[in-house]
Order: sequence, then C-alpha cells, then structure tokens
Amino acid sequence: MFNILICDDEKDIVSALCIYLTRDDYRLHTAGTGAEALAVLAREPIDLVLLDIMMPVMDGLTALARLRQTCNCPVILLTAKSEDVDIIGGLNAGADDYITKPFRPMELLARVRSQLRRYRELGANSIDDTVLRAGGIALDDRAKEVRLDGEPIALTPTEYDILHLLLQSPGQVFSADEIYRKVWNEAPLGAERTVAVHIRHLREKLEINPAEPRWLRVVWGKGYTIRNS
Repeated sequence: MFNILICDDEKDIVSALCIYLTRDDYRLHTAGTGAEALAVLAREPIDLVLLDIMMPVMDGLTALARLRQTCNCPVILLTAKSEDVDIIGGLNAGADDYITKPFRPMELLARVRSQLRRYRELGANSIDDTVLRAGGIALDDRAKEVRLDGEPIALTPTEYDILHLLLQSPGQVFSADEIYRKVWNEAPLGAERTVAVHIRHLREKLEINPAEPRWLRVVWGKGYTIRNS
C-alpha cells in the first residue's frame, strides 16, 4: 500500500482529494501548512505528496525546497491557473508534476498512478546515462524501446525517430521543416501537416492529457520541443 500526503489549507479540497484517492485504497495523511507537511514526512514513510503552492505559515515552494533535502518521493503541485510563475519555480525546485484547480478526478488519479509507477520502477534504481529521458518518458536507443513511467509504449518507426530527435536536444525548438528533413531525409513539402499528425499521435501515447501536454510542446510559429523538467 502506498502512503500519500495531501497538503492544502482548504479543507474542502483535502476532503475531496481523500474521497477520490480512497477509491484506490491508498493510506492517506493530511496537512494544512508546509510546516505540518514536513512534520508528517519526518515521521511517516511517504511515497507521494500532493502539495498546494499558496498556504499560510509556510508556502508550498518553501516546503518543497526543504522536502527535497531529505526525500526523493514524487511531488505533484496543486495550483491555480494564475500561478504559472510559481509552477515553473516548483518544477525547477524538484516537483514532478502539477495539476490545476479545479481538477478532474480521473486526471488526478491518472497523475498519481503515473508518478507512483515511475517511483516504484525507477526510484531506487541507478539511472542509465545512455537512456534519453524527459519526465517519465525514457528512450533506450540500444534496445529500440520507449517506456512511460516504466511501462513499454508501442511507437511506429516514424514516431520513434521524431521522439529520439527531440529527446537528444531537450528544450531546443525544431521547426516542422527541420523535423521532416532529419526524420524523412527529404525536402519538406507539406511538412507542417505531416509532422503535426505524428506529434498528435505521440501525445496520445505519452501524455496523460494530450490536450494539455506537459512534455511535447508547441512553440507557436516556431515548431516543437520537449521539456526535460
């Protein structure tokens, strides 16, 4: 059984999260401030933290920074849509994912399960530097294998080649023409539509919510990129 810590100063949100997560038979712990969350972490073997950003006494980002000094368990930030800057700061500080309020129960459960699978599969293992990674996506080019949170994902050869290209240079933006030239080795006639279709298929296979992708991103007017944090 996994131990999950829910930290939010809004009692209604904590109650709702407890109802959603009880369905999967997790052992739940709660806290109303960052300081309370750190106290729970000091005495309980926590496997995942759901952490609100805006809280009194000690906010979520301060708690996250202190948490990361001693704990490598997954952290999912609970945020408002207006907190984009704080989300980026949280991801840079070591958060693994985020979900915006109000959240859909099925998406919340999917993100929790995804992070727990990843933690179970990779948390205690050494990382192979030859494997290309972005979040829970791992591409092993020697084995020609792609995994998402430890689970194998079936890609077409073209999808694999596009993903490999993006993972080799995380954060770099590739235009549709560049991707087409490098993957198809042809002049990029009709590249935009062709590449867009393959990116959409990759998102459907690799993103929890393809409509709001976390890793495979569009930079409007410029092209595509993959985030590594």
